[in-house]
Amino acid sequence: MGSRAFGLATDGSDTDRRGVFAAPTPLFWRLDKPPTHVEGPAEEQFSWELERFCVLALRANPNILECLHSPLVEHADATGRALLELRGAFLSRHAHRTFVGYADGQRRKLEADVRRHGAPRGKHAMHLVRLLMSCRDLLRTGELRLDVSAHRERLLAVKHGELPWPEVESWMRRLRAEADDAAARTPLPPEPDTARVEDFLLAVRRASAAAEPPGGPPGGQPARR
Repeated sequence: MGSRAFGLATDGSDTDRRGVFAAPTPLFWRLDKPPTHVEGPAEEQFSWELERFCVLALRANPNILECLHSPLVEHADATGRALLELRGAFLSRHAHRTFVGYADGQRRKLEADVRRHGAPRGKHAMHLVRLLMSCRDLLRTGELRLDVSAHRERLLAVKHGELPWPEVESWMRRLRAEADDAAARTPLPPEPDTARVEDFLLAVRRASAAAEPPGGPPGGQPARR
Protein backbone atom coordinates (compact mmCIF):
# COMPACT_ATOMS: atom_id res chain seq x y z
CA MET A 1 0.00 0.00 0.00
CA GLY A 2 1.05 3.62 0.39
CA SER A 3 3.11 5.52 -2.14
CA ARG A 4 4.32 2.36 -3.87
CA ALA A 5 0.78 1.30 -4.73
CA PHE A 6 -0.16 4.85 -5.76
CA GLY A 7 2.76 5.34 -8.16
CA LEU A 8 4.21 8.06 -5.91
CA ALA A 9 7.19 6.26 -4.35
CA THR A 10 10.56 7.95 -4.01
CA ASP A 11 13.91 6.60 -2.84
CA GLY A 12 12.97 7.29 0.78
CA SER A 13 9.48 5.76 0.70
CA ASP A 14 8.53 3.07 3.22
CA THR A 15 7.08 -0.25 2.13
CA ASP A 16 3.61 -0.46 3.69
CA ARG A 17 2.11 -3.93 3.69
CA ARG A 18 -1.51 -4.79 4.48
CA GLY A 19 -2.96 -8.26 4.67
CA VAL A 20 -5.98 -10.38 5.49
CA PHE A 21 -6.00 -13.65 7.45
CA ALA A 22 -8.78 -16.14 8.17
CA ALA A 23 -8.61 -17.35 11.77
CA PRO A 24 -9.47 -21.09 12.13
CA THR A 25 -13.20 -21.42 12.75
CA PRO A 26 -12.92 -23.47 16.01
CA LEU A 27 -11.19 -20.51 17.66
CA PHE A 28 -14.47 -18.59 17.47
CA TRP A 29 -16.13 -21.25 19.62
CA ARG A 30 -13.91 -20.36 22.58
CA LEU A 31 -14.57 -17.64 25.13
CA ASP A 32 -11.43 -15.82 24.01
CA LYS A 33 -11.99 -14.90 20.38
CA PRO A 34 -9.20 -14.57 17.83
CA PRO A 35 -7.89 -11.04 17.19
CA THR A 36 -9.64 -8.76 14.70
CA HIS A 37 -6.25 -7.50 13.53
CA VAL A 38 -2.54 -8.15 13.95
CA GLU A 39 0.43 -5.79 13.67
CA GLY A 40 3.71 -7.05 12.21
CA PRO A 41 5.76 -9.14 12.10
CA ALA A 42 7.53 -6.83 9.65
CA GLU A 43 7.72 -3.07 10.06
CA GLU A 44 4.82 -1.15 8.50
CA GLN A 45 2.77 -4.37 8.31
CA PHE A 46 -0.83 -4.69 9.49
CA SER A 47 -3.41 -7.43 8.83
CA TRP A 48 -7.15 -7.80 9.46
CA GLU A 49 -9.09 -10.96 10.26
CA LEU A 50 -11.30 -11.80 7.30
CA GLU A 51 -14.66 -11.02 8.89
CA ARG A 52 -13.53 -7.64 10.22
CA PHE A 53 -12.06 -6.82 6.83
CA CYS A 54 -15.33 -7.69 5.06
CA VAL A 55 -17.42 -5.64 7.51
CA LEU A 56 -15.25 -2.55 6.98
CA ALA A 57 -15.21 -3.04 3.21
CA LEU A 58 -19.01 -3.27 3.11
CA ARG A 59 -19.07 0.08 4.94
CA ALA A 60 -16.89 1.50 2.13
CA ASN A 61 -13.96 2.23 4.45
CA PRO A 62 -11.46 4.00 2.14
CA ASN A 63 -8.36 2.27 3.52
CA ILE A 64 -9.93 -1.18 3.21
CA LEU A 65 -11.27 -0.64 -0.31
CA GLU A 66 -7.87 0.64 -1.42
CA CYS A 67 -6.26 -2.47 0.04
CA LEU A 68 -8.62 -4.66 -2.00
CA HIS A 69 -7.70 -2.80 -5.20
CA SER A 70 -3.94 -2.44 -4.79
CA PRO A 71 -2.13 -3.36 -8.02
CA LEU A 72 0.74 -4.83 -5.96
CA VAL A 73 -0.12 -8.22 -4.45
CA GLU A 74 2.80 -10.14 -2.95
CA HIS A 75 0.91 -13.29 -1.93
CA ALA A 76 -2.62 -14.65 -2.15
CA ASP A 77 -3.73 -18.19 -1.38
CA ALA A 78 -6.99 -19.66 -2.71
CA THR A 79 -9.07 -17.74 -0.16
CA GLY A 80 -7.21 -14.54 -0.92
CA ARG A 81 -7.76 -14.95 -4.64
CA ALA A 82 -11.47 -15.53 -4.05
CA LEU A 83 -11.61 -12.35 -1.95
CA LEU A 84 -9.92 -10.36 -4.71
CA GLU A 85 -12.41 -11.71 -7.26
CA LEU A 86 -15.18 -10.53 -4.94
CA ARG A 87 -13.94 -6.98 -4.60
CA GLY A 88 -16.60 -5.50 -6.89
CA ALA A 89 -19.29 -6.74 -4.48
CA PHE A 90 -18.07 -4.27 -1.84
CA LEU A 91 -18.40 -1.19 -4.02
CA SER A 92 -21.48 1.00 -3.66
CA ARG A 93 -22.60 4.62 -3.56
CA HIS A 94 -21.69 4.63 0.13
CA ALA A 95 -18.14 5.33 -1.07
CA HIS A 96 -19.12 8.93 -1.77
CA ARG A 97 -20.05 9.53 1.85
CA THR A 98 -17.10 7.70 3.39
CA PHE A 99 -14.38 9.01 1.08
CA VAL A 100 -15.62 12.60 1.16
CA GLY A 101 -16.28 12.44 4.90
CA TYR A 102 -12.74 11.25 5.55
CA ALA A 103 -11.35 13.89 3.19
CA ASP A 104 -13.29 16.69 4.93
CA GLY A 105 -11.91 15.64 8.30
CA GLN A 106 -8.35 15.54 7.01
CA ARG A 107 -8.69 18.91 5.31
CA ARG A 108 -9.80 20.50 8.58
CA LYS A 109 -6.60 19.17 10.16
CA LEU A 110 -4.52 20.62 7.34
CA GLU A 111 -6.25 23.98 7.71
CA ALA A 112 -5.41 23.92 11.43
CA ASP A 113 -1.76 23.28 10.54
CA VAL A 114 -1.81 26.29 8.22
CA ARG A 115 -3.24 28.51 10.97
CA ARG A 116 -0.69 27.32 13.52
CA HIS A 117 2.43 26.84 11.43
CA GLY A 118 1.79 28.69 8.19
CA ALA A 119 1.89 25.54 6.07
CA PRO A 120 0.23 22.11 5.97
CA ARG A 121 1.97 18.76 6.34
CA GLY A 122 2.96 18.15 2.76
CA LYS A 123 2.71 14.37 2.73
CA HIS A 124 -0.78 14.46 4.24
CA ALA A 125 -1.88 17.13 1.77
CA MET A 126 -0.59 15.07 -1.16
CA HIS A 127 -2.46 11.96 -0.06
CA LEU A 128 -5.64 13.92 0.53
CA VAL A 129 -5.57 15.22 -3.05
CA ARG A 130 -4.88 11.69 -4.24
CA LEU A 131 -7.82 10.32 -2.22
CA LEU A 132 -10.19 12.88 -3.71
CA MET A 133 -8.99 11.92 -7.19
CA SER A 134 -9.70 8.26 -6.47
CA CYS A 135 -13.13 9.10 -5.07
CA ARG A 136 -14.11 11.18 -8.09
CA ASP A 137 -12.92 8.56 -10.57
CA LEU A 138 -14.57 5.71 -8.65
CA LEU A 139 -17.89 7.52 -8.75
CA ARG A 140 -17.48 8.33 -12.43
CA THR A 141 -16.41 4.89 -13.64
CA GLY A 142 -17.50 2.41 -10.96
CA GLU A 143 -13.88 1.21 -10.68
CA LEU A 144 -11.35 2.03 -7.97
CA ARG A 145 -7.90 2.70 -9.42
CA LEU A 146 -5.04 3.57 -7.11
CA ASP A 147 -2.29 4.49 -9.56
CA VAL A 148 -2.09 8.28 -9.90
CA SER A 149 1.35 8.36 -11.52
CA ALA A 150 -0.08 10.48 -14.36
CA HIS A 151 -0.23 13.32 -11.80
CA ARG A 152 3.01 12.35 -10.05
CA GLU A 153 4.98 15.57 -10.57
CA ARG A 154 2.26 17.88 -9.30
CA LEU A 155 1.38 15.63 -6.37
CA LEU A 156 5.02 15.43 -5.31
CA ALA A 157 5.18 19.21 -5.56
CA VAL A 158 2.36 19.30 -2.98
CA LYS A 159 4.30 16.89 -0.76
CA HIS A 160 7.45 19.02 -0.91
CA GLY A 161 5.61 22.29 -0.25
CA GLU A 162 6.40 23.61 -3.73
CA LEU A 163 2.75 24.35 -4.52
CA PRO A 164 1.25 27.31 -2.61
CA TRP A 165 -1.40 26.30 -0.11
CA PRO A 166 -4.17 28.41 -1.75
CA GLU A 167 -3.53 26.51 -4.99
CA VAL A 168 -3.58 23.16 -3.20
CA GLU A 169 -6.78 24.11 -1.37
CA SER A 170 -8.40 25.18 -4.63
CA TRP A 171 -7.45 21.85 -6.18
CA MET A 172 -9.04 20.00 -3.27
CA ARG A 173 -12.25 22.02 -3.49
CA ARG A 174 -12.50 21.37 -7.21
CA LEU A 175 -11.99 17.63 -6.78
CA ARG A 176 -14.58 17.57 -4.00
CA ALA A 177 -17.11 19.35 -6.24
CA GLU A 178 -16.36 16.95 -9.11
CA ALA A 179 -16.88 13.99 -6.77
CA ASP A 180 -20.23 15.40 -5.64
CA ASP A 181 -21.26 15.89 -9.25
CA ALA A 182 -20.20 12.34 -10.18
CA ALA A 183 -22.20 10.92 -7.26
CA ALA A 184 -25.42 12.13 -8.89
CA ARG A 185 -24.89 9.91 -11.94
CA THR A 186 -22.56 7.18 -10.71
CA PRO A 187 -22.88 3.64 -12.11
CA LEU A 188 -22.24 2.23 -8.63
CA PRO A 189 -25.18 0.38 -7.02
CA PRO A 190 -26.96 1.97 -4.05
CA GLU A 191 -25.85 -0.85 -1.74
CA PRO A 192 -23.00 -3.39 -1.71
CA ASP A 193 -23.75 -7.05 -2.44
CA THR A 194 -23.84 -8.10 1.21
CA ALA A 195 -25.44 -11.48 0.51
CA ARG A 196 -22.63 -12.47 -1.86
CA VAL A 197 -19.99 -11.42 0.66
CA GLU A 198 -21.73 -13.31 3.46
CA ASP A 199 -21.94 -16.47 1.33
CA PHE A 200 -18.18 -16.22 0.74
CA LEU A 201 -17.44 -15.76 4.44
CA LEU A 202 -19.67 -18.69 5.44
CA ALA A 203 -17.96 -20.93 2.87
CA VAL A 204 -14.55 -20.03 4.31
CA ARG A 205 -15.71 -20.68 7.88
CA ARG A 206 -17.30 -24.04 6.98
CA ALA A 207 -14.21 -25.22 5.10
CA SER A 208 -12.02 -24.26 8.06
CA ALA A 209 -14.30 -26.03 10.56
CA ALA A 210 -14.27 -29.21 8.47
CA ALA A 211 -10.48 -29.17 8.33
CA GLU A 212 -9.93 -28.85 12.11
CA PRO A 213 -10.35 -31.47 14.85
CA PRO A 214 -13.32 -30.80 17.19
CA GLY A 215 -11.13 -29.18 19.84
CA GLY A 216 -9.44 -26.85 17.41
CA PRO A 217 -5.69 -26.51 16.91
CA PRO A 218 -3.40 -27.56 19.81
CA GLY A 219 -3.10 -24.98 22.56
CA GLY A 220 -5.77 -22.78 21.02
CA GLN A 221 -3.26 -21.27 18.61
CA PRO A 222 -4.15 -20.50 15.00
CA ALA A 223 -3.20 -23.32 12.67
CA ARG A 224 -0.58 -22.38 10.08
CA ARG A 225 -1.75 -22.32 6.49
